[in-house]
Amino acid sequence: MPARGTAEWKGDLRAGSGTFTAGDTISGDYSFKSRFEDGPGANPEQLIAAAHASCFSMALSNALATAGTPVDSVQTRAVVTLRPVDGAPTITKIELTVVGVVPGIDEAAFKEAAAGAKAGCPVSRALAGVPEITLEATLAS
Repeated sequence: MPARGTAEWKGDLRAGSGTFTAGDTISGDYSFKSRFEDGPGANPEQLIAAAHASCFSMALSNALATAGTPVDSVQTRAVVTLRPVDGAPTITKIELTVVGVVPGIDEAAFKEAAAGAKAGCPVSRALAGVPEITLEATLAS
């Protein structure tokens, strides 16, 4: 099934504004200020972070269930860093932090499954050009 998103931008870069939709239920506004100056609204990097966190969580949950240790929950946070590189805004780092509630598994096995999910989820593979993608995986007590 193809995934769909749309965006429209009006005006110049600094004074203009845009709207986006992702699927049927996600939409928002974005602007130069929301992207580069921490102003109100959304930005593309937030959508990338949400996509990466979602994909990773599903991949990890699937891997653990397949290994015989289904999850009670997996909560993932992704932080996408946008910095200038050679004068151009560039995604330079993504930090994944996951906390799992997984009965019957130890920390080492959880970390191993998380590393596999990081390497194998489709969004991770699509973002392979990002110079640094880190992972912190812990089990909740």
